[in-house]
Amino acid sequence: MASGWSHTEQSKALSRRAPKAPFVASPPNFPVMYAYIYSISAGCPPHLLSHRSITVALVIMESGRRAAAGRNQMLLLPPPIQRFKYSKRVMLKSILDREDEGLAIVGHRVAVGGWVNSRKERAEADDASSPTRPAQADDEVLVQYVPFLRPISSLPGALAAATSKDKHTIVYLLINDGSCITNLQLVMDSSMSVPGQVVTVGNSILVEGVLRRTWTGTKRVVELIVEKLLHVGAVDLKTYPLAKPQTSLPFLRDHLHLRPRFITIGSVARIRSSLTCACHAFFNDLGMIHVHMPIITSVATGSQSQRFQVTTLLDTSDQGHVDLEAFKAAVQEKRSRIKELRRGRNNKEALTAAKEDLEKSKELVRVLEERQKTATVYVGDVKLSEDFFGRAVYLSTSAGLHLESYACGLSGVYTIGPVFQADESRSAKKLAEMWMVEVELAFAELEDVMNCAEDLLRSLCYSLLATAGNDLKFAATNIDGDCIKRLQSITSRPFDRITYSNALHILNQVKDRSFLTQAVWGADLSEEHERYLADDYFENPVIVYEFPQEIKPFYARGNANGITVGVLARGSQKEERLDVIRKRIEEVGLPQEQFDWYMDLRKHGSVKRSGFSLEFEKMVMMATGITDAEDAIPFPRARGDAKL
Repeated sequence: MASGWSHTEQSKALSRRAPKAPFVASPPNFPVMYAYIYSISAGCPPHLLSHRSITVALVIMESGRRAAAGRNQMLLLPPPIQRFKYSKRVMLKSILDREDEGLAIVGHRVAVGGWVNSRKERAEADDASSPTRPAQADDEVLVQYVPFLRPISSLPGALAAATSKDKHTIVYLLINDGSCITNLQLVMDSSMSVPGQVVTVGNSILVEGVLRRTWTGTKRVVELIVEKLLHVGAVDLKTYPLAKPQTSLPFLRDHLHLRPRFITIGSVARIRSSLTCACHAFFNDLGMIHVHMPIITSVATGSQSQRFQVTTLLDTSDQGHVDLEAFKAAVQEKRSRIKELRRGRNNKEALTAAKEDLEKSKELVRVLEERQKTATVYVGDVKLSEDFFGRAVYLSTSAGLHLESYACGLSGVYTIGPVFQADESRSAKKLAEMWMVEVELAFAELEDVMNCAEDLLRSLCYSLLATAGNDLKFAATNIDGDCIKRLQSITSRPFDRITYSNALHILNQVKDRSFLTQAVWGADLSEEHERYLADDYFENPVIVYEFPQEIKPFYARGNANGITVGVLARGSQKEERLDVIRKRIEEVGLPQEQFDWYMDLRKHGSVKRSGFSLEFEKMVMMATGITDAEDAIPFPRARGDAKL
């Protein structure tokens, strides 16, 4: 038997003779320290462990403790202010979204930019008191631009009595650059405006100045004392739609290009961005691969009336040709004729007749312009062989089938992209173009994909609560008071799971309310059914599974079942058997030749696989409380509405 001390005995010896160092917060070189302590004592029995070796060990541990304490002390210091990497300005988020709300960086000189949301002004004397700010090395520069701070320059760091009693106007601007929900107040002298232009609501502005502490009611906040006006973007207040103090979301849908400046739309956009990042983070942590899927496809799924066909062969000959510009030119000629008659002052009857003729021509131009906006484009007999792609192609209604092909080579894949559906309804929750998170997992069955969908939804809610606090607080105050509680509820307990049969039983037992559509066997659950189950009956997200064969898509496995997760996500286990999928394609009347490639996935190395999709706009609506899908997407597309 080999002599000497085992590793266990050596460790016990050290623990008996050498006291442990106090715990400190994860010093990165601690493993190295303990390894060194172990090496100087290795092979030594306890009674031979020298006082010197113990002393050296304790010195090293004490040194590590002090170093860690120093690092911890450094962590207590407020983070430095950071300039945006690709601009000379500082994002307002880095000032206002700090834990100290910017108070720890009072006295810093920064350049900020944004759009003006409000303007107020006040006349003050030159000797008006102002909060003390730290002395700056270049106070004289400050004096050049802000006359009301001249008393500060005479005695840096303190207030002094002024000799001048002249009045001047102080302008207070609230600006926002879109990086956060909070506005920053700028304080500047009215003399700093660009010649001939007043800085007001709607202007873009870039300024440089010094942050100082001020009060809003009983709360301390920061504001910026403007020293230099670097840029002002003009605005036409007569036509600027956001100049009105009360602007509604329906009104803003007619101004999609400007509505990102509106505080509610900006907040929803940031929450949507956070959800997108959280999706990528969730799948990246699982080692899954993001794949870009096509928007144009030759795969015709769903009914013909629900697909957008793409073609370059349009026949507009049946519309006839009207030269609108010629009519507009005639109107200008008639206006010139009226001016001549007015100068003559002789023929009043001719002038009256010319005016009447002008009004008729203007009305005709107006009618022609309206017809042109709503003109019908007729599609004649299209020869697909002459079309751009040489065959019928459509905007994709789902990326799921294409995504399956990558799952059969890369195992776990997902995509985030637009899908299109020609839905005739004008429901507040129906869009013609919507964004979808779609997931496909190889070697996975129905329960696996149910678990994945639940984990994704819970992860998205966790992430929002952790990263979008200020925007969620705004949503809770101004949109839906329950939005934060709803997110917290989703993360607090597992989802409920019931079969389709049990769901029908619950819905048919409801006596205190009526549904627009009856819940009957063989019919899909409507959105109001799903909302009742989740919001009223379970008061929790619910997964419904074991749907009947007749309402499942052709690619769903015969003896497995589709799932629905509330109104947010839907999925199924895919049919991997070649003979079954071929029969299903024939039963639903789809052209076999369009799906030869899809059946190839069953011929060559078929594998069990499952997938689901998450409607992104509905996730945004659930998180924020927004009730109309057109406000949950940057540029909504719906029936009769495709602005920009």
